[in-house]
Amino acid sequence: MDIRKQKGDGCPSSFSAGIIGCGFAKPDVHGAINMPVYRNAAFEFPDSETIAAAFQNRLEAHTYSRITNPTVAGLERKIMAASGAEHVMALASGMAAISNTFLTIASAGSNIVASPHLFGNTYSFLKYTLAAFGVEVRFVDTDRLQEIDGAIDGNTCAFFAELITNPHMEVADLTEISGILRRRHVPMIIDTTIVPWCGFDARQFGVDVEIVSTTKYVSGGATGIGGAIVDYGTHDWERNPRLGALPHTAAGLSRFALKLRSEIGRNVGACMSPDTAYQQALGMESLEVRYLRMSQTAFDLACYLSTHPKVRKTNYPKLPSSPYRAISDRMFTGNPGAMFTISLASKEACYRFMDALTLIRRATNLFDSKTLVIHPESTIYGTFPPETKRIIGIEDTLVRFSAGLEEVEALKADIDRGLEVC
Repeated sequence: MDIRKQKGDGCPSSFSAGIIGCGFAKPDVHGAINMPVYRNAAFEFPDSETIAAAFQNRLEAHTYSRITNPTVAGLERKIMAASGAEHVMALASGMAAISNTFLTIASAGSNIVASPHLFGNTYSFLKYTLAAFGVEVRFVDTDRLQEIDGAIDGNTCAFFAELITNPHMEVADLTEISGILRRRHVPMIIDTTIVPWCGFDARQFGVDVEIVSTTKYVSGGATGIGGAIVDYGTHDWERNPRLGALPHTAAGLSRFALKLRSEIGRNVGACMSPDTAYQQALGMESLEVRYLRMSQTAFDLACYLSTHPKVRKTNYPKLPSSPYRAISDRMFTGNPGAMFTISLASKEACYRFMDALTLIRRATNLFDSKTLVIHPESTIYGTFPPETKRIIGIEDTLVRFSAGLEEVEALKADIDRGLEVC
């Protein structure tokens, strides 16, 4: 089923209007204004020739929900309206989006140039899971452009980084990195979960493929787990050994999207459920207003904590103290997301602080409607050996926040209660 964004398809150009006004692929028989939930696994055809044509890609039609589903396709269309991408594939989780992306482009003997400052499972997948299949990961300091350039060779299949590293709060200069990658014919793949499309235009900064955990901003209150691979169709995959032989314009998709949609996605089977797609499509409609409120709250709290005597350091890219302030101001529209961190005197102080909170929830996840707090070193990275934590750059004095929709003053009061016992 071809779910590419088409010009003139009825999706208005402004961000929220484009999402809310994005029409169905086919009119609903009852005139529903929200895409119905198609929970069925299979779809009936009128005759043998028609079903054969659908399975052979000669007819655009849903055949089986592991491959495509109308409700999931509805969410993909909304993401295309928000991002301006050529192709979107929704999957069961953000990690499914990461794994499907690299299973599409990587092969034995190839390498990926990446920052080591990554979410724990992302690091583990690149470092350990792909290694079993003969894929090398070359970790570099993304602040050092010469180091990136020097790590690339003829077998490099991608450069990968997080838009803002979680939880380090580093921001790579994608404009400068893009220049290197274009010259070396290497695609830029970025996990942009931390700042959604209304706050960051990936195309403007040379991103070819972005990976998003839709569990976060998109879902609208953490209603379900999901992920998306967003392909802008800007990279020529001819040099990639796995993709170069594929037809460039088959089904109107890039070679990457064609491989992903017709082989990897089908064979791995990490499809998004229609119920999740329905909830996240609704979440898309309020994404912009939630993001603006949550990111402003994060900035207000970061400013407040940056001068607190009990806080050793506050990390948020828009703070004057951040070494990434100039890059952040250039890359992001307004505030750079709803995640920020603080450093306290010790791990024990972090625990005392968190345990004293009554409004802020001790939980993993980001960008829920509720403000969340977590100690990354003992949780997300809790099973990693000390040397790996050192390489990834995880300190046991760090506390990560995800700002929600509560009133700022109530959050400040709760934080003050926590800091009193530190």
